[in-house]
Amino acid sequence: MPLLAIETTCDETAAAVVTRAREVLSSVVASQDDLHARWRGVVPEVASRAHVERIIPVIDEALSRAGISKASLEAVAVAVRPGLVGSLLVGLSAAKGIAAALGLPIVGYDHIAAHLYACRLAYGESMHYPCVGLVASGGHTSLFHVRSPLELERLGGTIDDAVGEAFDKAASLLGLGYPGGPQIQLAAVGGNPRAYRLPRPLANDRERLDFSFSGLKTALRYLVRPPGAAENTPAPVGQQRADLAASFQQAAIDSILAKVEIALVRTGCRALAIGGGVSANALLRESIQRLGRERGVAVFIPPLSLCTDNAAMGAIAWERLERGEDDGLELDILPGTDRKKHTSKTFGK
Repeated sequence: MPLLAIETTCDETAAAVVTRAREVLSSVVASQDDLHARWRGVVPEVASRAHVERIIPVIDEALSRAGISKASLEAVAVAVRPGLVGSLLVGLSAAKGIAAALGLPIVGYDHIAAHLYACRLAYGESMHYPCVGLVASGGHTSLFHVRSPLELERLGGTIDDAVGEAFDKAASLLGLGYPGGPQIQLAAVGGNPRAYRLPRPLANDRERLDFSFSGLKTALRYLVRPPGAAENTPAPVGQQRADLAASFQQAAIDSILAKVEIALVRTGCRALAIGGGVSANALLRESIQRLGRERGVAVFIPPLSLCTDNAAMGAIAWERLERGEDDGLELDILPGTDRKKHTSKTFGK
């Protein structure tokens, strides 16, 4: 029998039905991008209220698409960290209600570990451990030494902004839409990635496996709106915008690649897995694949449908269930949830 997985860490309300064999019978995601576009970032209160409205319809749709009833479920899984507290509580409450009503075991899972587990869903047993794991999204840019699906040692991460948040800010500066990642990628087509010299913060620091993107954002801001320029200075258009977008995108990806390569050398791993919304970026995917070929490293990148937040990756809960672990109805948001920084997108940017 399958399990029901629920994901509400930020602004996607998602549910999926996954079998013990890791077959995804259904995966439903209700995005809130349109709700948050006016702020160019996620407003936590708006996100949590939208989850309340959508969680039951999304769960019902996932069960319907899978062709099963709640009575056919074996367990319930729910993301319990990291994320926006209000959003997490909506998913947790729904999961507890279903588990209590049906007498099912309930298992909490880590959203970040699940992003990397999306590679296991896509590649099965051919995705091997240990490996280096990169999670790049709107709220996370982190490197891990992944010894098994549930054993992740953090090697480093962003010391300020996540790369996805930087893409959102860059898109705003260039007069593009939200979310910023897809908009920057589209605007960069036909642009010259070497047209503007933008910084790659920390890229040359071989001691730390940390990232920094705030300086990159600031450098782009001063190109678009130099010090002293009016706040209503028009955003660049045409070839200039394409060149700026391409240069920014290249700088961000170069910064990531530099640290990934160091992590591979330091750990000696012969495999690399990536996950998170920014892993959908075409330049990052191509660059990671090229790095893998150059270093003789197996690269695992999930399909686009498993890059952004989804509940199918909640299949990682089977790893705990198969070890006989059950959190019970006392399950709460797990320690380590950061109420501010650990969001899949960032409020107010």
